[in-house]
Amino acid sequence: MSILQLKKASLIGLSHDKANTLDAVQSLGLLHIIPLADASSNRVIDTEDTNPELLKRSLQYLLNSPQKRRQVTRSHQLDLDKVLHDIDLNRQNRIRLSEKRDFLDKRIKDLEPWGEFTLPDLADLNHEKLWFYLVPNYKMQDVEDSHLPWMVVYRDNRHTYIVVIADHEPDANIMPVPRTHTGYIPLSQLKEQLEEAEIQLEAVEAEREALTRWIFLLQQNVASTENQAVLEEVSGQTQSFNELFALQGWIAVRDTPQLETFAEQNGLVLLLEDPIDSESPPTLLENSMAVGGGQEVVSFFQTPSYRSWDPSRVVFFSFVSFFAIIMSDVGYSLLFGAVLAWYWKSMERTISGRRLRAMGVALTGAGVLWGILVGSYFGASAPISALGHLKLLDLNDFDTMMALSISIGALHLILGNLVMAWVRRRSNQALSSVGWAMAVASALAGWLTDFTLAHWVIFGLSLGLVLLFSTPVKGFGIARLISGLLALTNITKIFGDILSYLRLFALGLASASLAITFNQLAADVGNALPGIGLLLHILILLAGHLLNFVLTVVSGVIHGLRLNLIEFYNWSLADEGYPFQPFSKQEVTPWIT
Repeated sequence: MSILQLKKASLIGLSHDKANTLDAVQSLGLLHIIPLADASSNRVIDTEDTNPELLKRSLQYLLNSPQKRRQVTRSHQLDLDKVLHDIDLNRQNRIRLSEKRDFLDKRIKDLEPWGEFTLPDLADLNHEKLWFYLVPNYKMQDVEDSHLPWMVVYRDNRHTYIVVIADHEPDANIMPVPRTHTGYIPLSQLKEQLEEAEIQLEAVEAEREALTRWIFLLQQNVASTENQAVLEEVSGQTQSFNELFALQGWIAVRDTPQLETFAEQNGLVLLLEDPIDSESPPTLLENSMAVGGGQEVVSFFQTPSYRSWDPSRVVFFSFVSFFAIIMSDVGYSLLFGAVLAWYWKSMERTISGRRLRAMGVALTGAGVLWGILVGSYFGASAPISALGHLKLLDLNDFDTMMALSISIGALHLILGNLVMAWVRRRSNQALSSVGWAMAVASALAGWLTDFTLAHWVIFGLSLGLVLLFSTPVKGFGIARLISGLLALTNITKIFGDILSYLRLFALGLASASLAITFNQLAADVGNALPGIGLLLHILILLAGHLLNFVLTVVSGVIHGLRLNLIEFYNWSLADEGYPFQPFSKQEVTPWIT
């Protein structure tokens, strides 16, 4: 259980010290604020301050620059308004020049087949105009049937380049294709304009790179702006009583000694209370870095309620296991580990990155272990006999692998229902979750062996628990019976959820089969074409296994998460909570390139 216990903390201080007190509380960063007043009516926007949207947009624009300069860290060197103006002007110039370059590039590509020419004056053509068309050869009959004056300029094996002479553009229903917009500027001038646009764009990119020296100071200003905005919002959420003000928030029990010391040092009155049943505190999860990847997944999908349980550890280990089964190959697992190693340092920057990095290590290790057990090495057999002896399972043994997948699914949902029973331990509804767990266990045992009378008796008693205890309604009247009957309809749902785990076997078999297919295809091509066949053999292996690796990783992530966050969650989590968000200041770490 890693949902931290919380207490409701109330701080009371003097109104004339409110600003300093709130700033200190924000620096402390331990409270999840409980609004005591509506801050929207008290919010004041200072129009003289720097536009926060411009500040964020400018910072993001510089962060996206591929090359960055050494950072300026002394704030007195920053003229914020001038720097923001220069960045915004540079961004607009870059957009304008990029659009111009793309337009010229397309116009040149359209015009190059027609060659260098200059359109004659209208008077020279008796006020007739030239209209250019790129017509597929098989549609030339439509042009001949149009009865328009036209001439072939060039023809290749796919298209015919024709020019139509008319005083106005021919109707779209006459010509088989839309006309080509060549414009009136010759090809040579367009190329000169493109070269000039690219030179200007390079200068703008160089200016952008030079402006990246202000990233750190801009980050500080963004953090300061957001900190001030949050501070003003919280200030409006306090309650004032003449010369006093009150601030309330949730705090982890482990942090209460630190808050007590803070209150004593700042002359504040502190009241700590346990949450009552009618209150819904936020959820503060805490997991070790080793299994913290599970917390990242849980937080992304659904935050459990405060009085529920933290599925992070279960999700971590089950997702790692499911991913390994879907991967089912030592070579692909090692390749996944190589990709992880490539991004190892970049993932060091954030807590989330370090947690997901630890999960990646577990995914690699589990994938290698499972790949050894099924004996797949890029779709081939073990390269050395010692590894071959460790092969215990055959992916082509359909009966065994199906039984294994269904057993994993059944055990996963049994665990989910038992945890739900523990969460509901103070309610009779816990017996309903126990009933579902017993029903799945008895059905699994009967299916793996042979159904006996004992299996059916346990199964019937389990459904009886579901019938009688699936509702919080007191007594044993009609309402309880109807609710129980409705709950029993979920028997088809739990059966379908268990069968859903067959995707583990199906995807693992698909991955292994594709790997074998690419190996065989490469070998056949290599044997059929001596000499160049070796090159084709290598190319097929590289392209085929790379494609299969990408598909396998995508399948492992999507379906591994699905089984946890849909099938498992359906039977283990009832209520959704909201995350604990501390009232704290953002910090910017100096970044020097």
